[in-house]
Amino acid sequence: MKPAWDKLGDEYADSSSVLIGDVDCTNVANIEMCGKLEIESYPTIKYWMDGNVKDYKSGRDYATMKEFVEVVLQKPCDVITLENCNDKETGYVKKMKSKSAAEREAQLVRLFGMKDNDMKGELKTWLVQRTFLLTAMKEKKDEL
Repeated sequence: MKPAWDKLGDEYADSSSVLIGDVDCTNVANIEMCGKLEIESYPTIKYWMDGNVKDYKSGRDYATMKEFVEVVLQKPCDVITLENCNDKETGYVKKMKSKSAAEREAQLVRLFGMKDNDMKGELKTWLVQRTFLLTAMKEKKDEL
């Protein structure tokens, strides 16, 4: 799991909303903290959300952990203000704002139809991002 964890950490190294880190609970200096977090076996993955510590209970491979970060932890792109949006998301939101609600819905249906297709990781990630953006636009249609 360590290579996948390190890869995930490298990917989010510059993130303003996600921190991927690790603590060696076999190190005497960390025993008190590890005890407070109730870490009893290794590796144990914890995450913080809204000030609460939670146990991560999903897969330990890179793809599963990355999806968890994207879906659960990462602050989403705000389709109204474009806050937390990268350049690609910003361009997509601007493009889709110029479309009608029916056109955006058709695009969302098309993307959902593709989600189980075999594709490279980057493409799968971008597909998931677009479905989140379109879903957010649908939910906030009165504010667009």
